Amino acid sequence: MSLPKKYIPSEHEKRIRKKWAESRVFHADPSRVDRDAEPNHEPGAKRPPYTVLIPPPNVTARLHLGHALNNTLQDILVRAHRMKGYETLWMPGTDHAGIATQTVVDKRLKEAGEPALADYKKQELQDATGRDAFIAKVQAWKDEYEQAITDQLVEMGCSCDWERQRFTMDEICARAVREAFFRLFKTGLIYRGKRLVNWDPISQTALADDEVDMIEVDGIFAYMRYPLCDADGNAVTTPSSTDHITVATTRPETYMGDTGVAVNPDDPRAAELKDLFVKLPLVGRVIPIVQDDYVVLPNPESSDSKAKMATGFLKVTPAHDPNDEQIGLRHDLPAINIMAPDASISDQHGWEDVGEASMFV
Repeated sequence: MSLPKKYIPSEHEKRIRKKWAESRVFHADPSRVDRDAEPNHEPGAKRPPYTVLIPPPNVTARLHLGHALNNTLQDILVRAHRMKGYETLWMPGTDHAGIATQTVVDKRLKEAGEPALADYKKQELQDATGRDAFIAKVQAWKDEYEQAITDQLVEMGCSCDWERQRFTMDEICARAVREAFFRLFKTGLIYRGKRLVNWDPISQTALADDEVDMIEVDGIFAYMRYPLCDADGNAVTTPSSTDHITVATTRPETYMGDTGVAVNPDDPRAAELKDLFVKLPLVGRVIPIVQDDYVVLPNPESSDSKAKMATGFLKVTPAHDPNDEQIGLRHDLPAINIMAPDASISDQHGWEDVGEASMFV
């Protein structure tokens, strides 16, 4: 029998892959693992483990050339250790890629003239139908592209343990995550508490810091008067005849969530304002004046625009600004959320002392 002059991979790969699958040569057996054993190929012998968890590709699209290079390098390491006599596991899987997946699914729905996922989420706030429809749309996308990704890896000949393939949101992974968080919580390494998040009112979900692009935009600079008072809300006047303070802010619309006003302890006015309060206009909330080094000292002659335009008083809104959140934590100020998930002003999500500010709700 003469050998053909050319080697044409497509004429052999399918047959070889079928033989690999039938013989389960890529399947790892934990019963054969012994960390202290020497690498060997004896049947039934104990072997040291060698494991690679495939960096799970996002189910947002098919794999590209970068994935091909990445997985080829992993396959070389895995096959080399398998040949050396290690009990070798190359664990395959795909990742849900939360926001990225939602974005690409939304794009497809928009092109098809169908409702966006945010519309299903809005309905989710009212009943379970929205959630079920939302999950079904994302699941359909996930199934399509997970299968495409798997087929690509198989076509490449990746020697993964396909019997162990996982998806980061399947029941096994979800149970593992719940168990991990339970143990961390039980041992006190993590704890529950209110935290400020990057909320996206369009996709109706929280974003990680690396998913947010900070940009500067031209806005307004407002000066707002807060009348001075005591802890009971009674109007007071300082020895220097001051009956109010003026805060400078680029976000006057959040003043209804203020729970404090901060002044730099080096400000000459700080001493006579110690232990005093202010009353929020319209809302009527009595909030303390606290001293904090974060506040910029006013200086009309400064080249620093903040110092040049500052009044020396900073409104503190812990639920709507990360810097304010930190000031609030330092001075034990409450965080009051005055916004709904769509970023509109609302008294339905933690804001109770609305007062005359109801005109904005």
